[in-house]
Amino acid sequence: MAETTLGEKLRTLLEMIKFSHTIFAFPFALMGVVLASLANSAPPTLGQLFWICLAMVGARSGAMGLNRIIDAKIDAKNPRTAERHIPAGKVSLREAWLFVLGSFALLLFAAWMLNPLCFTLAPVALFFLFLYSFCKRFTSLAHVVLGICLAAAPMGAYIALRGDVSWQVIALGLAVLFWVAGFDIFYALQDLDFDRAEGLHSIPARFGVERALWLVRAFHAMMVFLLLLLLIGTGLGWIYFLGVCVVAGLLAYEHLLVKPEDLSRLDAAFFNMNGYISVTIFAFTLLDALV
Repeated sequence: MAETTLGEKLRTLLEMIKFSHTIFAFPFALMGVVLASLANSAPPTLGQLFWICLAMVGARSGAMGLNRIIDAKIDAKNPRTAERHIPAGKVSLREAWLFVLGSFALLLFAAWMLNPLCFTLAPVALFFLFLYSFCKRFTSLAHVVLGICLAAAPMGAYIALRGDVSWQVIALGLAVLFWVAGFDIFYALQDLDFDRAEGLHSIPARFGVERALWLVRAFHAMMVFLLLLLLIGTGLGWIYFLGVCVVAGLLAYEHLLVKPEDLSRLDAAFFNMNGYISVTIFAFTLLDALV
């Protein structure tokens, strides 16, 4: 009985942080692995892949849990988020904090197991993960800070295998930044009125729906440009290029789903399309590297 209760609690905690959405960033972390492998002319070891995956899970889980804790009072006021696990009483603050601290400990341990540079830079990643949860209280650039957090996924994986950085992985990190900042602006559209009423900051709350959508278009165009830059000096070729074209098409379709006068398909644009985008670009990158 105790084991069942523990399993149910773990399942509830994973639901709280929307663990399934790890798919957004995980493929880009694996892209960092592919770029490093191409630069090394050698694949990663199973041990390296194991610790990279654990570091990614620890960072993302801890960040989401922390965000749920810090935003609990705000979430309770917002009709859209009032049923989230902490305001709804499904998870206590003590349980959430234990989960967050355990997740960040996992990140630090995995970074230590990878190499000294990863462990040295881990606190920098933790700083931005903490910063994001407070950003909407004082700046409209919260979307960009979230992008920085997820950009750490491919860069961290690359550093784990190489112990250094290259301009190519920086370009990949920036592509992730612009992609994430763009779709987070999309996501913030549904809270525009609430954010304005509560004095919270976001791009839509500051500039309105129409201008926010134009900024998302610019961000996603920049993402495609940065992905194309990876054709230089990485060994990637026409298969990868085809993948970028497919991603550009998926982004265009995502933008067709979200219109200033109709946000009813926002969930499809946010959850479905972004999952397809991250998996697609990784699949084409891996295929190009293997053939």
